Amino acid sequence: MYWLLLVIAGLFEVAFATCLGKAKESVGWAMYGWYVGFLISLTISMILLVKATQTLPIGTAYAVWTGIGALGTVLVGIFVFKEPATFWRVFFLLTLIGSIIGLKAVSH
Repeated sequence: MYWLLLVIAGLFEVAFATCLGKAKESVGWAMYGWYVGFLISLTISMILLVKATQTLPIGTAYAVWTGIGALGTVLVGIFVFKEPATFWRVFFLLTLIGSIIGLKAVSH
């Protein structure tokens, strides 16, 4: 249950980073809409992270939350914002995935 909350919290971290990117591209009222989305996503992400850390070790939970956010945000950058998908970016994303899986495997 707490791992699921942590994954969802990580996905909301991706959402708030995406909202920041979209706000940067927007003007007028649309920009403010993205900032509202940012604040909502940030709040949900933090609440779920706090809930997950009630059972999971803080170091593991924070590392996994950050890793999911980083991984998802880079993928959004590549697919939504048309950032380059170079060999080294993909290579380090794969190592990040391995690290997240490793932390899950060794956590009690």
